Amino acid sequence: MGGLVGAGLALALTTSGAPAGAVETRPLRVMSLDQCGDQYALALAPDADLALSPRADDPDSWMREAAAGRRRVRPTLEAAIAFQPDVVVRYWGGDARLLARLEARGVRVVTIDDATRFEGIRGSIRVASRALGAPSRGELLIARMDARLAEAAPAPNAPRQSALYLTAGGFTAGRGTLVDAILGSAGLVNAATIQGFAPVSVERIALSPPARFVLGFFDRSRADWRGPGRHPVVRAAARERIVARLPAASLTCPAWFAADAAAMLKAGG
Repeated sequence: MGGLVGAGLALALTTSGAPAGAVETRPLRVMSLDQCGDQYALALAPDADLALSPRADDPDSWMREAAAGRRRVRPTLEAAIAFQPDVVVRYWGGDARLLARLEARGVRVVTIDDATRFEGIRGSIRVASRALGAPSRGELLIARMDARLAEAAPAPNAPRQSALYLTAGGFTAGRGTLVDAILGSAGLVNAATIQGFAPVSVERIALSPPARFVLGFFDRSRADWRGPGRHPVVRAAARERIVARLPAASLTCPAWFAADAAAMLKAGG
């Protein structure tokens, strides 16, 4: 087949040996450059010819079951040339050389926004779904996210309780993070008053333990297994104060399943 074609269209290519008027159709070719891109590609273009990242079925991948049996490729220029994608989806993956070469070949490169609010996620879904030729599927995904947010929303006039988000590695998330938006959607006040992400010392927790904890990434048993978040002093402080344990798969990407994390907080509270 001669070259790359535009993204998001039904592709119909004529074959040189076919009778006049005959066409050969092929599915859209979509390449993901990282695990977050995998989630969007699998949800929005399940019928496409997908080339996913090597981490598509890792335990912290939300769509890991849908990734089973799918092609995996490394995010390299060589892999892209061999696969010849129509659309590339990424969050952080791919170096400048790869992205420049893809765009020079006419490939549509969709970059997922580093959203810190649910409105930003809605925007990312709409941009990606249009590029993948599936705007209606994107709207359904947004509707699903909004339904989960409605489930997570606190009752009117319910008291707002404070909670500290803590990872196994000993980090918390303050203002300007998606975690902060998740906590707020479930009616919790973020106990971290910092901007962005920062470490939390074991000493601080020992001397002034938060009223409640929201734990994240603790299900990754082989990651940060000796991190501050797993320290015996922290475990003792958190005992009987844990609102919820959010799985890593719900937190690794600014995507619709952040609303599932909010719903888990509501259920746990």
